[in-house]
Amino acid sequence: MSSEDKNRELDEASEETDGVAAPPDSTSSLSIKPNLSSGKGNKRGRKRAAASSRKRKSVRPPKTIKGASHPQTHVIPVSLAAMLVTIGVVYGDIGTSPMYVTKALLAGNGGIMSVTEEFVLGALSLVIWTVTLLTTVKYVLISLKADNYGEGGIFALYSIVRRYGKWLIIPAMLGGSALLADGVLTPAVTITTGVEGLRTIPETHAIIGDNQMNVVVITLIIVCILFVVQRAGTSKIGRAFGPVMLGWFLFLGITGLLFTFTNPKILLAINPVYGLQFLFSPNNHAGIMILGSCFLATTGAEALYSDMGHVGKGNIYATWPFVKACLILSYLGQGAWLLANAGNPELAAIEDLNPFFQMLPGVVRPFGVVFSVLAAIIASQALITGAFSLVSEASRLDLMPHLQVFYPSETKGQLYIPLVNKVMWAGCIIVVLLFQSSAHMEAAYGLAITITMLCTTVLLFIYLHRVRKVKFFPFIFLAFFVMLEGFFFGSSLTKFFHGGYFTILLAALIMGVMLCWYAGTAVERRQATLLPVRKYLDQLARLRDDTTYDRLCDNLVYLTNGTNTDYLDRDILYSILDKHPKRARAWWFINVEVMDDPHTCAYSIEDFGTDYVFRVHLFLGYKVNQRINAYLRQIVQDLSATGELPPQTRDYSVYKRPSPIGSFQFCMIRKTLAPESDVVSRERTAIGLKYAIRSFAGSPAQWYGLENSSVFVEYVPLFTKFKSAEKLVRIAPDDRP
Repeated sequence: MSSEDKNRELDEASEETDGVAAPPDSTSSLSIKPNLSSGKGNKRGRKRAAASSRKRKSVRPPKTIKGASHPQTHVIPVSLAAMLVTIGVVYGDIGTSPMYVTKALLAGNGGIMSVTEEFVLGALSLVIWTVTLLTTVKYVLISLKADNYGEGGIFALYSIVRRYGKWLIIPAMLGGSALLADGVLTPAVTITTGVEGLRTIPETHAIIGDNQMNVVVITLIIVCILFVVQRAGTSKIGRAFGPVMLGWFLFLGITGLLFTFTNPKILLAINPVYGLQFLFSPNNHAGIMILGSCFLATTGAEALYSDMGHVGKGNIYATWPFVKACLILSYLGQGAWLLANAGNPELAAIEDLNPFFQMLPGVVRPFGVVFSVLAAIIASQALITGAFSLVSEASRLDLMPHLQVFYPSETKGQLYIPLVNKVMWAGCIIVVLLFQSSAHMEAAYGLAITITMLCTTVLLFIYLHRVRKVKFFPFIFLAFFVMLEGFFFGSSLTKFFHGGYFTILLAALIMGVMLCWYAGTAVERRQATLLPVRKYLDQLARLRDDTTYDRLCDNLVYLTNGTNTDYLDRDILYSILDKHPKRARAWWFINVEVMDDPHTCAYSIEDFGTDYVFRVHLFLGYKVNQRINAYLRQIVQDLSATGELPPQTRDYSVYKRPSPIGSFQFCMIRKTLAPESDVVSRERTAIGLKYAIRSFAGSPAQWYGLENSSVFVEYVPLFTKFKSAEKLVRIAPDDRP
């Protein structure tokens, strides 16, 4: 045989067959313990293989023991590079707050003509201590310790404490829904604020003018670019954004420090007494509602917690002191500028006066405005990446449907969910078109996030008291932060009719999705029945040899959710035996379990002493692409080599040497609720809504890399009690009842 013929045969052997891909390369090859010696298909070899198969039933990859320390593979080390990514990804939202917090405080107090020393010192004191108590104490010092294998956010926190009460699902869903709703609003408000700052530069004002639609168009273009680049992954985005945000915080700190030097008295604002005195002072024109504007300074705190899985808590600990110092210096600098320009009639004539931009000298202002636009774009990134983490946790907790997830970088927490990206993209566009100006958006901003913070406080109390076994401090923590955040929530309620209704309605919609999915899943679990596989081996053996039924394929594959080796969901066996018997040479039941180790590639298999029923458990690391067809091909070749799977000869093939492995078909089971099912209306509605939501979540064929395989979907009834039908009475052909 010539070398050309040999190469051609090697190429043919590596081609895909019937939609089952050739085995993966060596970097992703599956491992199994114990290793089997190769057999030639004789009886002796098959007996040894069967014995080994029974032994390895209990072989599973090592797992993390509950209560043990988290695997080192999840610990993102503290380094200058990681700290730069942290600054670029985590602090975008909270880092842009100086652009609009002082502006909101000034507008609520009557403008520049009403500025007094009491107002400036008191308002800034409230801002500084809001950031200190909520962001530093609650989130950085306490919340970051409550991580779930390195992941943060309210759903990660719930997954830790849920065993201590079923009612805890309510604050988890409520807080998660509010945070996701707020994540839609954040890109719109921050980017619009930055774009509006271009008007403070005469050259750009001449181009943009006073027509707000020009601002809207520029904002929409920036928003679209931001969501398009999400596919690149957090690490790549962070490397690009990190240097920009580092420069932004240095800009905030330096400009604030220079103005602070002009009036060192502004440092008195660090004293909390000034804030408390002004809060209850008759000169406080906004009253208790001033807390709603102060709260805007810390809206990014919850996103900071959610983004922990992307960068690691160590890098947040290392960078937060620098970030906080720059923020406070910026607020103090704006306060010093307000004291120097109190009662200025020229400034009073400016509509929507923004101290952040106005205090910059004419030479520096263009640089600052461009910087603010870039920072506003990056601010949106903090909420977008946090939303990916939240939805991933919600799916794992069965509060949302399974979605297609990509891991563009080498860390589990750094993920990308296309459907979530598209939904947030569309929602952000709607917000920009609906509110158009930052002043209108600020009225809607912050209300939803106060709900999330209250829910996080409740879950943190359970974590501290029940998980960490702390006796007295959790009660002090709960009382203090519920009271504090309750004040913020009450002050933010005034925003409801000024735009806050939008985020509340959006949060209600998201929570409705979660409630429907959760309730529908609960009904399914109550109706689910597991059947012992061994009890049906004889029927399957007869079906395999029953020539009165056409053979559907050589290998029929079902994907299962259960991890119990000896049992299968009744729906699968019903599909094979009852819903037109599906004859095959072998039936495969495959379960995929995602492991904490990012590069795990292993499988275990139980053949029940047969050569036609195979229960396969695939253990794949979270970084491993879940292409079932590729791994199944390798498993089949392993079993064929040991003689556990008889040769599946074929008479026809385009290749010179037909493969000893036959055809494959994949059956996807979809449950349906029959109209005559005897269930209460509430449960029927929950199931119906869950299945409606499922239709938008994508196809399992895409999740598992079966796009080019032979896949068919079979609908089976959700096994419930059926209503008794009216009994029919037979009459003669010519009679009428």
